[in-house]
Amino acid sequence: MADVFTVLAKDHEEVKGMLAELEKGPTKGTGATEEQLLLRKKMAEQLVIEESRHEALEEMYFWPAVREHVSGGDALADEATQQETEGKEVLNKLDKCDASDSEFEHLIGTFIQAGREHIAFEETQVWPNARTAFPAELADEIGTKIAEGKKTAPTRPHPNTPPSSGVLKAAGPVVAAADKARDAMTNRGTD
Repeated sequence: MADVFTVLAKDHEEVKGMLAELEKGPTKGTGATEEQLLLRKKMAEQLVIEESRHEALEEMYFWPAVREHVSGGDALADEATQQETEGKEVLNKLDKCDASDSEFEHLIGTFIQAGREHIAFEETQVWPNARTAFPAELADEIGTKIAEGKKTAPTRPHPNTPPSSGVLKAAGPVVAAADKARDAMTNRGTD
């Protein structure tokens, strides 16, 4: 299995691709058809699903390791989880909007900017320190846990859940099961 930096880098590339697609439009304001707006909503749903999984798993496995092994790790993890909590709040609102809602494009724009800033923060401020501080075995172990955890991670943002590893590990499977049941009932995240 790949190390944590490879796993997270792959996630980041996927998210950056989604952000670029959403940024291109078309939007209601630029004359998108109903079919295009439906596709736009599906793209936003997929972004919410992938980001929800990614952030929950980072909070369970990556940030605790940063706190433990990286000099100044508490401050880095605090900054990152604060950014993630703010992102989850935006994604939670976005998930409830239709692409034809006036708020939808505002939320997309807000998340695109915040998402790019957060990815840059992780990649330039956190990863260089973590790469040198994490033993190879730890980086591999976290990478495996994150990659395998995607199957059972929550698919919706839960901004009111504290970004605590213990809370997420205890509540995560139950929350994820509830998310997946809701997804199945509403066909959310399907093509």
